[in-house]
Amino acid sequence: MEAVASRHSRTRDSALNSYTHDAVMCCSICGAAVSDRSQFRRNLQTRSSLSDSLSDMDHKDVFAALQTVCSDVILALNGSVSSSSHVDATNRLLGVMRQVQEHGRAVEPLITGFTTVYHHFDLDAQTPGNGYRTLVKVVHSCVIHIIQKARYIASNCTGAFFRLDHNVTEVEAYCSALCQLRALLYLAQILLNDNAHGQLYSQDEGGLSKRFVQEYVSMHKACFYGRCLGFQFPPSLRPFLQTVVISMVSFGENYKKQQTGLGMAALSFFTSGKYVVDPELRGEEFERITQNLDMQFWKTFWNLTESELLSSLTRISSSVVQVNVTLTVPAEGLSLPLASDPNLSVAVNPPLAHWGPGPVNVRLISHTLRQGQDSAELLALSRPEGPQLSLPGSFNRQTAPLSPCLIIHFHGGGFVAQTSKSHENYLKSWSKDLNVPILSVDYSLAPEAPFPRALEECFYAYCWALKNCHLLGSTAERVCLVGDSAGGNLCITVSMRAVSHGVRVPDGIVAAYPATLLTTDASPSRLLTLIDPLLPLIVLYKCIDAYAGANCQSVQPAQHLDTLTALGQDTVKMLSNFAQGASNWLQTLIDPKAPPSSSATTSSNGATTSSNGPSPSKSHYVKRPEEVQDYPENFEPLRSRCLADIQTPRTPIMKNPFVSPLLAPDNLLKGLPPVHIVASALDALLDDSVMFAKKLRNMNQPVTLTVVEDLPHGFLSLFQFSKETQDAADLCVKRIREVFQQEELPADKRQPGLN
Repeated sequence: MEAVASRHSRTRDSALNSYTHDAVMCCSICGAAVSDRSQFRRNLQTRSSLSDSLSDMDHKDVFAALQTVCSDVILALNGSVSSSSHVDATNRLLGVMRQVQEHGRAVEPLITGFTTVYHHFDLDAQTPGNGYRTLVKVVHSCVIHIIQKARYIASNCTGAFFRLDHNVTEVEAYCSALCQLRALLYLAQILLNDNAHGQLYSQDEGGLSKRFVQEYVSMHKACFYGRCLGFQFPPSLRPFLQTVVISMVSFGENYKKQQTGLGMAALSFFTSGKYVVDPELRGEEFERITQNLDMQFWKTFWNLTESELLSSLTRISSSVVQVNVTLTVPAEGLSLPLASDPNLSVAVNPPLAHWGPGPVNVRLISHTLRQGQDSAELLALSRPEGPQLSLPGSFNRQTAPLSPCLIIHFHGGGFVAQTSKSHENYLKSWSKDLNVPILSVDYSLAPEAPFPRALEECFYAYCWALKNCHLLGSTAERVCLVGDSAGGNLCITVSMRAVSHGVRVPDGIVAAYPATLLTTDASPSRLLTLIDPLLPLIVLYKCIDAYAGANCQSVQPAQHLDTLTALGQDTVKMLSNFAQGASNWLQTLIDPKAPPSSSATTSSNGATTSSNGPSPSKSHYVKRPEEVQDYPENFEPLRSRCLADIQTPRTPIMKNPFVSPLLAPDNLLKGLPPVHIVASALDALLDDSVMFAKKLRNMNQPVTLTVVEDLPHGFLSLFQFSKETQDAADLCVKRIREVFQQEELPADKRQPGLN
């Protein structure tokens, strides 16, 4: 055994001669056997350093290290004496290490090819970021995880406490992930070859966009939601992602057993234990649920954050504000000064699309009580069931003067879910940091209210805020539109509508990870929807389909349920099913493989399925698509046992410039104010931001793009979870502050008298 260990050491030292001395020391320490508690603590501390050292290495050195460490494992296993009970596991580990080596040899030239050209797709040299870079980064992260795991195995596989089966399963999961990422690199290579220079999107409907959907339907994705969940994100975010995935699969198991969110959440709590201890089951269930459940499931799940119970928990750590009131703006015609000639006016009609004139719900948040915010005129608009002025007991009701600035906010949620309530935590923080009132618009949601209802309501709320800014505690000398995801889209399209109507445009836009192209066109960053737990491709398509109204059969005003009524209903549902949930939970502990009790229901296509989500037999009803033929010989990605039931949205509305501002003509974008985009390198919508920034830059429109590293889509809602998300939220605050501190103010905006 000593001779074998000596060979391991010589082989490793020869292959890793490009490592720095510190990196070698980190590798040696992390690979050492753990002999006591203090050594265990030191290993945990140095693993972070090891990861950082590997991340800083050139990709050629990383792949060389991958080949070497896999050889180390093979040598160690061949030189060890396995008991008869471990022979099968040892052979599995030997096989998977050889597969990893094969994938590594195939992937390395692909990565080399992308690294030589991906800078051509950046906005500029100072703003590195596009989907090709992201794919390389994700593959790099996967390989680093395999190296770390393999180094541990090579150094500890002969130890008495080495868990062979566990480590085999870990490496198999990451090998599967590397296999699927290899397939994505081949697809990205097709995109690179087919597209024009600097173009990130495939605009040929019969090209990669169609082929990617065909591959998504059948490709295995469960490995990315099990043991490999969140490997591409910072360690501080992985517990959150695990919680989201476990919650979703537990929620999906109990979907349709309840009618409201809190009762389902309580029942799901009892069935979540098996998904905590069994990552493979969790991955399979998440894949099954995301492949087949309908839009109503997504709306119901993401709207759990709207429940009073969950809101009260997050409210504990949020900033305290003196004003947090919900208002209903009546559907009345408005008259605003014409931007080009304030002596003239322009009429603004209330929202009319689909069901005629209707009010718009908004939320006013202000850290400080200001003039007008406690006026009878404003309080007459407050909704009785909503929050009222939040004044401390010792507050003397002395009001601060009007602020010269105003933020108008449009929340995200894919146009289908959430309200300002889901986003008020970071809005409260912003109101405090900037000392500015914020008006957040609760626009009507799809599919009940497809385009253009949400746009009409947001534009009307914007115009109403300009005219009634004195009620909101502001003179509106400076107005900034802020939104994330779908809200970022609305910030841009509301400003486009202001340009087309001739009314004052805002002084700036701050859009976080905006959706600027609501089409099914493929791009390198959108390939990440295969592995993204927060934004799978089928969810993106369902949101696009709902907002475009392609399959909308009946359009009606959204139902706003009274909070106390909803909470009461939830409580009754929760208590009535508490015993059933406890029973299922105990049954899970007794027999983890036993299916939960459920009743049969009939789906819309007449097939009988379980009410706890789509049946695995769904694959029998879905025709296996023709698979992509552009893979090299002797390679095929892993295939799923449960095919995705995905309908590709196809409607001309998707290319409407007010739906997809990336496709807007120059005359609609020429009058936009400065646009500040904050995107994430690991967001499937990254290429939306890059291409839109390029379009504005080519038109000589003022635009900035900042690409933050290692964060998922929706990071604003996670700003309290990690330092990385807090820093990204602070960057948005910085951009808002820049809008308010612009030196020059156009003449048509210097008059605050819009009242």
